[in-house]
Amino acid sequence: MENIYIYMLVALAFLAVADLIVGVSNDAVNFLNSAIGSKAVSFKTIMIIASLGVAVGALSSSGMMEVARKGIFNPGEFMFDEIMVIFMAVMITDILLLDFFNTLGLPTSTTVSIVFELLGASVCIAIIKIASEDNGQTILDLGNYINNEKAIEIILGILLSVLVAFSIGAIIQYISRLLLSFNFANKPKFYGAIFSGFAITSILYFILIKGVKNASFMSSDIKALISDNNLALIGISFVLFTIISMALIQFFKLNIYKIIIVVGTFALAVAFAGNDLVNFIGVPIAAYNSYEAWSLSAMLPTNFPMLALSEPVATEPYLLLIAGLVMVLTLWFSSKAKAVVKTSVDLSRQDQVNERFEPNFLSRNIVRLTINASTQFNTLIPEGVKAYIDKQFKQPPTLAVVRAKDKPAFDLVRASVNLMVASVLISIATSLKLPLSTTYVTFMVAMGTSLADRAWGAESAVYRVAGVLNVIGGWFFTALSAFVAAAIMALLLYYGGAYALTALLVLAIVLLVKNYLTHSKQSKELKEEFTLQKAESSSTQGVIVESASNIANVVRRGNKIYTSAVNGLATHNLKVLKKNKSQIDKLSQEIDDLKGNIYYFIKNLEDPSINASNFYISVLDYLQDMAQSLTYISNASYKHVNNNHKKLKFSQIKELKDVDTHMEGLLEHTRNVFETENFDDIGVILSKKPQFTRLVTDKIQKQVERTRSEESSPKNTTLYFSFLLETKDLLKAIWGLLEEYHDAHDDSVKPATVNGPEEE
Repeated sequence: MENIYIYMLVALAFLAVADLIVGVSNDAVNFLNSAIGSKAVSFKTIMIIASLGVAVGALSSSGMMEVARKGIFNPGEFMFDEIMVIFMAVMITDILLLDFFNTLGLPTSTTVSIVFELLGASVCIAIIKIASEDNGQTILDLGNYINNEKAIEIILGILLSVLVAFSIGAIIQYISRLLLSFNFANKPKFYGAIFSGFAITSILYFILIKGVKNASFMSSDIKALISDNNLALIGISFVLFTIISMALIQFFKLNIYKIIIVVGTFALAVAFAGNDLVNFIGVPIAAYNSYEAWSLSAMLPTNFPMLALSEPVATEPYLLLIAGLVMVLTLWFSSKAKAVVKTSVDLSRQDQVNERFEPNFLSRNIVRLTINASTQFNTLIPEGVKAYIDKQFKQPPTLAVVRAKDKPAFDLVRASVNLMVASVLISIATSLKLPLSTTYVTFMVAMGTSLADRAWGAESAVYRVAGVLNVIGGWFFTALSAFVAAAIMALLLYYGGAYALTALLVLAIVLLVKNYLTHSKQSKELKEEFTLQKAESSSTQGVIVESASNIANVVRRGNKIYTSAVNGLATHNLKVLKKNKSQIDKLSQEIDDLKGNIYYFIKNLEDPSINASNFYISVLDYLQDMAQSLTYISNASYKHVNNNHKKLKFSQIKELKDVDTHMEGLLEHTRNVFETENFDDIGVILSKKPQFTRLVTDKIQKQVERTRSEESSPKNTTLYFSFLLETKDLLKAIWGLLEEYHDAHDDSVKPATVNGPEEE
């Protein structure tokens, strides 16, 4: 009997490591988004600082482990065998749920996951006990098994954190911007020093005094000294850090806002690890504590009540350190972590981006109501006050001429406020031993500060609000699915025993491996495709050179799409055609995004170089025409096969293969010209125009003759004609594009480009 529990402990240990990796991939967004979004320091520096913070925070998380032992349920009401089933169900559910969200690139709350998994599994086992035991209990006695007071406190804390984090973030950012404006670099130096003194004092007080006071390495004398002199420490810290900041600005010419961001990133990483480590290893450690208590007794596992979990137990520092190291390694090597960070940064970005979320009924109405309320409120503000506020929120014009890849998502002031507010709120929760959702807090602080900073303008508000609603909706979906899934897992483990445990572990491993391979494949395909880049040059010759890679990219992908359509029709392969359809949809969206960037491209142009805009717009039109022809070809082919229409005749397939062979040679030659920027060869390609015109015309004529004499399938005829006519349109767009480049290119003119800052 004892062997199954050792088996469970080994499985829990492996699940703990896997859960750390999956969980940190999700939660890296919490402490990386502000530093990455502001581009305050290099990515490598950010990672080193965050890694140190995670290691320190892990060692300070011992007190939070009690949440997994007795925060949600009353352990004394469950026997050892039942408690192990609860813990096992929670861990299997947790790792699968978090990996699902990571694969989608969506941040979700690990705290919400673990809380509702513990609740779901314990409620399931409690109901089984009530139903199976002849002790006169009814469903009304369920409250005896659940730690109602603490569970409600935790759940309400998580829900309220949404409103509190958003509101405080917006208020602090609004005040900061009124004082510092977007032109903060040119403000008097003491402005930055005072802001720095306030920010660093807030961060260090709550991190080092409130947060780390639970650390196992802190002596009782130091803890007593801190708790007895709070106000004095705050006052001294503010004066000291303000003086130090002024000295750094005055004598060392340092950018104090970058220092705040570095300190804030470290502090938030400490707060994250201190608060969230329980989500990943709290349950396995509680299971180990349970096994230790039971193994010292001579009782059967079905008769041993888990009263031992009600007592406070200090977690071994070496376990916390190992967990911290796993978290640090995940930070450095997880590609999923980067995908989740991107979602949060894009939603709080100051400039316009390709919005990831589509607007919905709720987001439209929220924006509409907010605009109306804002309009009414503005009528109450004096004109002089409004003029001052607008001046403080006016962005410097230099932001428009920085290369897109070098643009920060938001400035240093907003990044500082994000870090300061989030770290303070999380540290307060940690000091109260309340497992606040760090994802809720950091995400909603970022949304609040972006709203206060007027990042949600008329062009983007409806998309940003939709994004926030999607992410928050995902968290509530997490709560429901975590509760139900953990309850089902507990039910299977309770009645299935070792067989169910083995099956569920195998299922978890298979799904994790499958998701990893899928994610790796998608990442590899994305790298191979080289997403189209926005033009940032300021002259026609600059656009010619800069857009060459885009043309080569479109032509290469178009060649592949065209050939796949022909092969899919030839083999009647629905899977190939379906994949082809998604590829052209993606390419079309990227071209649409380039057209959406025309406004910013034109803003960057030099006055004498307006011709560059006409050239660039023409190029994008030809690319769009190519994409539309390929879209029609791909969709028509997919629809034909998906509707189970007759296969094309052998003669038709042979002719399409002939056209495809010629098209492949043309597109490959074109791709090579643009890839090598050997634009003189464009004339050679254009000389083949009559040959291709005759080729397609001949194929159309042959089909006309077949239709009159032998063709019996209207659907085949329609598809074949459509394929060839769209091929003619595709060729027309290609010739137009080549002629545009051939006429505009001039070797004697040096391309003029927009130079951004050097990358760190």
